[in-house]
Amino acid sequence: MIGLLIRFRRDEAGATALEYGLIAALMFVVCLAGWQALGGNASGLIGRTMSAIANALS
Repeated sequence: MIGLLIRFRRDEAGATALEYGLIAALMFVVCLAGWQALGGNASGLIGRTMSAIANALS
């Protein structure tokens, strides 16, 4: 029984998946905070960019 507990404690399988999950969650929070910081400015910026692209293509 002690040997089983020692092997379980030393086993690091699955740690990488957990780390990737934490990184993805952190990236989501950062993107969400950036979107909140831009607020209404983002829609104006996107609209101006789309207009410039449409004018350049025509």
